[in-house]
Amino acid sequence: MRVIGIDPGLRRTGWGVLDAEGGRLSHVASGVCEGKGEILADRLLALFDGLCAVLVRFAPDAAAVEKTFVNKDAAGTLKLGQARGVALLAPARAGLAVAEYAPNEVKKAVVGVGHAGKAQVAHMVAVLLPGAVPAGPDATDALAVALCHAHRLEAGGRLAAALARAEARG
Repeated sequence: MRVIGIDPGLRRTGWGVLDAEGGRLSHVASGVCEGKGEILADRLLALFDGLCAVLVRFAPDAAAVEKTFVNKDAAGTLKLGQARGVALLAPARAGLAVAEYAPNEVKKAVVGVGHAGKAQVAHMVAVLLPGAVPAGPDATDALAVALCHAHRLEAGGRLAAALARAEARG
């Protein structure tokens, strides 16, 4: 299964694609879509077009987006929410179900600690995806989101298989 993780941002939206086969994970690609221009609508359009191009190029089977946390700057939070809307819309438009994960969920899945720092997340992404060279922290965070989702899908698959075996036994 191919998974894309997306880390939304108004200026830079990170994306990371990995393949998950059984318990094996491998890096496919990662990068950043730039929200260019000073006009908000232009930035959002650039992010949408960039994400759509990534989705067409890498054809993922599943998508996950990091949830936004609310900070003290209400206007900034609202603008980031609009970028997150684009990050949800692009894979949904491509026909993918889109999962959402809080930053602490992602950190816990990748590092084992919900309040891990960026350096710890980057280190574990490098350990879990050897050879991956993300294009900066946004792409690293997106790969962490993809890893989190791949782990959740694998755990869900094991649970479904166990339930099917139990049901077959009667």
